[in-house]
Amino acid sequence: MYHKTKNRETSAYYIDGILKGDIPILSQAITLTESHLPPDQNIAGEVLEGILERTGNSIRIGITGIPGVGKSTFVESFGTHLTNLGKKIAILAVDPSSKFSGGSIMGDKTRMEQLARNPAAFIRPSPTGSNLGGVAAKTRESILLCEAAGFEIILVETVGVGQNELAVREMVDFFLLLMLARSGDELQGMKRGIMEMANLIAITKADGDNVEAANQARAQFHSALHLYSMPESDWKPKVITCSAFESKGLSEIWEAICEYENITRENDFWNIQRNRQLLQWFHSTMEWMLLENFKTSKGIPSIIKEMEKKIMNKSITPTRAAGEIVDQYNKR
Repeated sequence: MYHKTKNRETSAYYIDGILKGDIPILSQAITLTESHLPPDQNIAGEVLEGILERTGNSIRIGITGIPGVGKSTFVESFGTHLTNLGKKIAILAVDPSSKFSGGSIMGDKTRMEQLARNPAAFIRPSPTGSNLGGVAAKTRESILLCEAAGFEIILVETVGVGQNELAVREMVDFFLLLMLARSGDELQGMKRGIMEMANLIAITKADGDNVEAANQARAQFHSALHLYSMPESDWKPKVITCSAFESKGLSEIWEAICEYENITRENDFWNIQRNRQLLQWFHSTMEWMLLENFKTSKGIPSIIKEMEKKIMNKSITPTRAAGEIVDQYNKR
């Protein structure tokens, strides 16, 4: 049954609009999934179940990089390149939120003015709120909604800080790492974890006087990748130089992504990875729900505050305090 609550449309309204590719309704549905209000969550759940069979047909690409690498400039140029090829693309630009107002800081639509006017592109800035690692809590749901609306390529642009790279890697098919020449990272080889996650490294701003340095960085990263064993996907990560300003290297990046898709679909890693991601989504959501249920259970918030005071007074260790709270919860 499709519910409708006061001042809210029915889930059938959203499902029908999304499947017809109605962008305003798609935007409304994404806003609905981001809401913490129980009535909104109920309708959002019905919408997601209603469009589920029409999902999974896109290529999901995660894009990250160090501050100053030009992620948004690259995404706009690369996105324009893809739309010129006749592709419909959705960009989920994970935007850091202000700790003071909770609002979005970076404003990705204002940083991608040309692409924002492109009818074949949909840009959705999503403030991260308090979600760990800077990845919007509902990005996974947004991916499904965009796929059901007919978008063939989903680009997830991260803020490039801390643990968000791992979170994004667990929801995309292909992970693109943007790097700068002369940033110092090429000499330090980057953190092993992020290097191992990347399917492709693109050295940006390879134009003007920076071309030689970009080529040197490419050679250094290429040598570093040879130190790692062949991934389970049987895809050997590549390094490509590019210039968003001059639109150079963009076709090579897209060709590499297509080659990766062909290889991993043929050896079934594409499906294996997606199934793992679904299970990871299930387990992480279940753990979050259990934790929220625990923290809001009757009497628990006051016990937590009591234990916090004892910890600050150094009368109990954090481990012991946590254990006592769990024990009291289990006795209920």
